[in-house]
Amino acid sequence: MAISAPLSASEPLSATSVRPLALARWLEAVAVLVVLIVLVGGITRLTESGLSITHWSVVTGILPPLTDAAWQAEYALYQQTGEFKFESGPAGMDLAKFKFIYFWEWFHRILGRVIGLAFLLPMVWFWAKDAIPQGYKPRLLAMFALICGQGALGWYMVNSGVENELLTDVSHYRLSAHLLTALFLLAGLVWTSRDLRSGTVAKLTLPSAIIAGVLFIQLLLGAWVAGLNAGHAAYDWPLMNGKLIPSFDFSNGIVATLTNDPYLLHWLHRWWAWVAVIALVVLARRVRKTDRAASIAVHSAFGVMIILGITTVLTQVELWVAAAHQLTGALLVASVAWAMHSDGKRAL
Repeated sequence: MAISAPLSASEPLSATSVRPLALARWLEAVAVLVVLIVLVGGITRLTESGLSITHWSVVTGILPPLTDAAWQAEYALYQQTGEFKFESGPAGMDLAKFKFIYFWEWFHRILGRVIGLAFLLPMVWFWAKDAIPQGYKPRLLAMFALICGQGALGWYMVNSGVENELLTDVSHYRLSAHLLTALFLLAGLVWTSRDLRSGTVAKLTLPSAIIAGVLFIQLLLGAWVAGLNAGHAAYDWPLMNGKLIPSFDFSNGIVATLTNDPYLLHWLHRWWAWVAVIALVVLARRVRKTDRAASIAVHSAFGVMIILGITTVLTQVELWVAAAHQLTGALLVASVAWAMHSDGKRAL
């Protein structure tokens, strides 16, 4: 899950005018902002706010509507979407409710811009001061490209619900790409900051790579569950509508069902979670002696994640419980990247 640097695994950082600790703290601050935007993105999805802004304006979009006429114009654009026509409109959406969902989408986009500036401006300053260690400039540029790509992916996702008036939601495929790219960026920020703090470039071990793959599947399933509103498929646990292994309809084909059936995806997300737990326990145990703090962080994160996941189901996807579940998912990714880095250092 790390963005590799062109240094050998054991090559120390250059000791010229570099400021590795300052760079590490900067990247950690950006990582905090990424965790925040993942939380706000989760709230945006849970409140069905993603389609409230039907256009993308990089500069003029910084300010929300400031007059009643401007609000009416934005509301009129939203009324043209399939979400309003077939879902929120019939449910009683009015201008006041529209302003609420508009806020979350606007705030989500503003945070994206803040993250871009919080990364770009210090990077330019460190670059100008020749404070970036040898081999790290390509890595920083790659992460900035990911940040820019996130903006494009975000609009690509929203556009899927705007361009087709028959759809009431954005594409869950595009949503998963948007979320997972953010989490990959978060992992890269954590890994790079750990490299800078330790003074060496850790390598990705095979066990860590396998564990990351197991976690990736769980995160992908979670993104699809969110995109398809599959959390509402059942409100009981551990059974689903009274059954431990429900019957599933594969008449549309196995691949289509595995990627589009909300009921099956909900069930898979529930039970693959335990496969992920086993993998994460293995990772935590691998680094327990060399980095006990990372081991505790992994155990704590997946423990809270499981509790919040079950509670989300039992509370019928209560907004703040579900949002906390997504927040903990981001913290889990950060802690896993930390532990994987420690595992890589242990292997040097």
